[in-house]
Amino acid sequence: MVTNKSPLEITRELVQIETMNPPGGEQQCAYYVGKMLQDAGLQVTYHEFAGGRISVVARLAGTGSKAALCFGGHLDTVPLGAKPWSKDPFAGEVSDGDIYGRGTTDMKAGVAAYLWAALQLARLSRGKADIVFVSVAGEETGCQGSFQLAREHIVKGVRAVVIAEPTSNYPIVGHRGALWLRAETSGVTAHGSMPHLGVNAIYKAARAIGKLERFSFNLTPHPLLGGPTLNVGTMGGGINLNSVPDRAEFTIDLRTIPDQDHGALLRHMQSYLGEEVSLKPVVDVPGVWTDVGEPWIQEIFDLVQSTLGEKIEARGAPYFTDAAALKPAFDGAPTVILGPGDMTLAHQTDEYCKISRIDEAAHIYETIARRWAGL
Repeated sequence: MVTNKSPLEITRELVQIETMNPPGGEQQCAYYVGKMLQDAGLQVTYHEFAGGRISVVARLAGTGSKAALCFGGHLDTVPLGAKPWSKDPFAGEVSDGDIYGRGTTDMKAGVAAYLWAALQLARLSRGKADIVFVSVAGEETGCQGSFQLAREHIVKGVRAVVIAEPTSNYPIVGHRGALWLRAETSGVTAHGSMPHLGVNAIYKAARAIGKLERFSFNLTPHPLLGGPTLNVGTMGGGINLNSVPDRAEFTIDLRTIPDQDHGALLRHMQSYLGEEVSLKPVVDVPGVWTDVGEPWIQEIFDLVQSTLGEKIEARGAPYFTDAAALKPAFDGAPTVILGPGDMTLAHQTDEYCKISRIDEAAHIYETIARRWAGL
């Protein structure tokens, strides 16, 4: 039986299922999504990459030979943060045309919009192409769910992708990649009153961090995404005030441009910092870009231009998305990032999404799918 829930109602129900990552636990949300689509007649499968870390893949089968269109999004959210919320982060409270809650903008409103579109499509006769809906776990910490789907070749036959990440419904054709590194230095502990008997690991880390302030990528910037960036995000070390620390660590957040070789970058970074520092990747997500000359991308631009009432030009996003895993898995299929959330509100306290944008996205997705399937 196909539900009559609105995009707003689906968003609220998704927000009310807590999926903060870390620690992660998307199982309940995945089963909610899967049951809704299975009840509507879609073929649904579940895929677990760790305990309770479940992604759901749903396929609305077509009758023709045209390759499939895929809508994708993630079910996990970031934690709440230290600052108190003025709204209940898991209630889906509606106020003045907005819905509040963790994950509203990033990106449960986007997931809800394509779920609603799926339910509308399920009421129709089958089109000439399959439409696939991929709702994954673990995006916030490195796209683990989508990389599992790619690695295990779970989704096949896709030739175009819509990622429902927050863009205020403006079509984005690419994003930066991310290479996150954990750096560690080692020393020899000694009494704090006799530091000459030890080797201070924090000094080693401090020297390395100082060098990173002067690091240069020596790359030509991407015309729309700019150049790669580097940020040292955390630092820690030592066991107490009056001992020479024998261990320290810090983290490096590298944001890269499409086609930048992460393996070569890691080797360069290791050589630059020297033997005093040990580097270990913790997230490795490539950047992506789709040529705006692709006919399907131009079709999306035309559709959204008439909806938003503004001229659409090629833009990129600073964040990474599941497109980093899915686009290569689909042989470089043209990919657009387009969702109702506002990217400036992602990960913020009192996160919200405009309800009008959710409805707008839902109808955009339905139109994109209808055109693709010839409905």
